[in-house]
Amino acid sequence: MSCSLNLDEFPHTRYNPLKDEWVLVSPHRTKRPWKGQVEESKNPNRARFDPSNPLCPNVTRPNGQTNPDYKETYVFDNDFPALFEYEASAEDSESTDPISDDLFKLKPAKGSCKVMCFHPYSDLTLPTMKIADIVNVIKKWIEMYQELSPKYNWVQIFENKGEIMGCSNPHPHCQVWASNFIPNEIHREDENQLKFYKKHGKVMLIEYLNREIKLKERIVVENETWIVLVPYWAVWPYETMLVPKRHVSRIDQLSELEIQDLAKIMKKLLIKYDNLFKCSFPYTMGFHFGPSGKYLNEPQEHWQLFASYLPPLLRSSSVKKFMVGYEMLAQPQRDLTAEKAARELRELSDTQHYLIHSDTSDY
Repeated sequence: MSCSLNLDEFPHTRYNPLKDEWVLVSPHRTKRPWKGQVEESKNPNRARFDPSNPLCPNVTRPNGQTNPDYKETYVFDNDFPALFEYEASAEDSESTDPISDDLFKLKPAKGSCKVMCFHPYSDLTLPTMKIADIVNVIKKWIEMYQELSPKYNWVQIFENKGEIMGCSNPHPHCQVWASNFIPNEIHREDENQLKFYKKHGKVMLIEYLNREIKLKERIVVENETWIVLVPYWAVWPYETMLVPKRHVSRIDQLSELEIQDLAKIMKKLLIKYDNLFKCSFPYTMGFHFGPSGKYLNEPQEHWQLFASYLPPLLRSSSVKKFMVGYEMLAQPQRDLTAEKAARELRELSDTQHYLIHSDTSDY
């Protein structure tokens, strides 16, 4: 849809078809002076091994279990899980208050929470790891998905990086939570992708990707099988989306070439992120794909696998975007346009890390 507004100067709203919601874009606000909270900015200077860190090899965790002397990835059950298995008592009594039933709904939430260490060295992050080690991470993600997906309706792979994102341990790691229910975000994306598929007979994100390839306004980096772009409807300042060029509904459907290319493009993107503000760039990232469990045998043609990176930094390594006020009470809002964010990221090196030549690092 064409628009005569100068989108770099005037406020406007953009529609997110995945979530069926609008985001307010206020590009003129990037000119305002900042006198708010400033985060402490510090470059990583971590020891390779910390005997007090419960994620390191050969260290005893708070529950008394000792980690093995692992050399690549290592997965264990979260010692403090948000979800676990238990026996739920059946509700035998019939309700006498249907209004109360609508107001106070409750269901048992069961699942499994796992922690996955990317590497035994605490001083590494994904952008400073070798491609082969990132491939090991991706293959372990797929293995964990295949282990959990038959039993659970949703498997969420995610990484929180940096203290600013609530990461409680600097050792390179992620989490995988599997649940017997479909979370809110996934439910919305499932409904909206299915609606689009029924209306147009096409996969929403494949159609979106094809148009982004033609426009070339928001693409950050691409290779033979993957594209990284700043979504048209992005909320976070330097939010990106990783999408395979081929129609793929679930992570275990990726080919060997797609796995290798995903490792390469993740490294390129994350080097760019670190180079942006010359810091170990914080973010939350995660994959979305078709539901699992009882939905594995149902048609999922409307789904397209993608990963999202949601970083909070806005102006520098010490100034972040706050989701407060209007964002919490009305709708999402951003200052920087998606096009400007993509342009800034695109112009950064994706091979030479600001601290080291990460592509040739020997650890």
